[in-house]
Amino acid sequence: MSDTEDQINDEEKAAIVHGFINHAPPGEVDDVIRDSRILLNDDNTFKDGIVEALSKYQQSQFMPVNVDDENAVLLTAHGLQDNGRFIDPATGKSFRFDFSKKSCVDIEDGSVDNGDAESWRSEIDAAISEYVKEYYPAGVSTVYGAQDGGDILITACIEDHKYSPENFWNGKWRSEWKITISGNSATVAGVLKTQVHYYEDGNVQLVSQKECKDEVSSVSSEKQLAEAVRKLVEKFEHEYQAGVFDNYNNMSTTTFKALRRQLPVTRTKIDWNKILGYQIGKEIGGK
Repeated sequence: MSDTEDQINDEEKAAIVHGFINHAPPGEVDDVIRDSRILLNDDNTFKDGIVEALSKYQQSQFMPVNVDDENAVLLTAHGLQDNGRFIDPATGKSFRFDFSKKSCVDIEDGSVDNGDAESWRSEIDAAISEYVKEYYPAGVSTVYGAQDGGDILITACIEDHKYSPENFWNGKWRSEWKITISGNSATVAGVLKTQVHYYEDGNVQLVSQKECKDEVSSVSSEKQLAEAVRKLVEKFEHEYQAGVFDNYNNMSTTTFKALRRQLPVTRTKIDWNKILGYQIGKEIGGK
């Protein structure tokens, strides 16, 4: 096969870079971008695709950003507008995000027209914010609202992370809760995700996801629903966290045992001190 047949076009190169970025562990996307640029060795192709790929990645990761000194908001697909700007549903401010400088730019004051959804959104936002402050050391939440015909749609996103590259590990928690209010009842559906990367003397990733769903059969007010949603979120997230811990603790007695024998095929432990003594004696006797 000739060299020309082995070559890939610019579109295929960009797709490969997108794949690298999309699968980057939390807190390590800058390292992936730097290495991808070296591998690609074509800055024109690299620059054409990097902004779009990075934007999609950070939205999927619920990247927290500071709109001002007091307010933090998550970059999510729910807050992305058709003009490429992001919206902070709590303040109404819109902004563009400069991925090269990692900062919000061109910030504009405004308002969000959620119709009848705003009163529900603000109450659930307050309840989720208190919950996040209580259980997440550096957590950020953003709650969106919309109206679909006669239904009210609320989406609550939660993110927390801890990056410790000096100790060769990084980790992130994400959860997304969709509340559909229809008449006097509501459906609460959640997707919970954790991702941890440990890379000291190895390369191990824990990627976990769980979906859950429940209903609030009787909705009397915005505040009552907000409290019910908080209780469900707390219940499901505690159960999920406990399940992840249990699975991790069981690995040492199940998964890891299946990967490697604790004893050699002789079924007896090797006495390395005795072997060392034999070796030393052999060397002395041979002189």
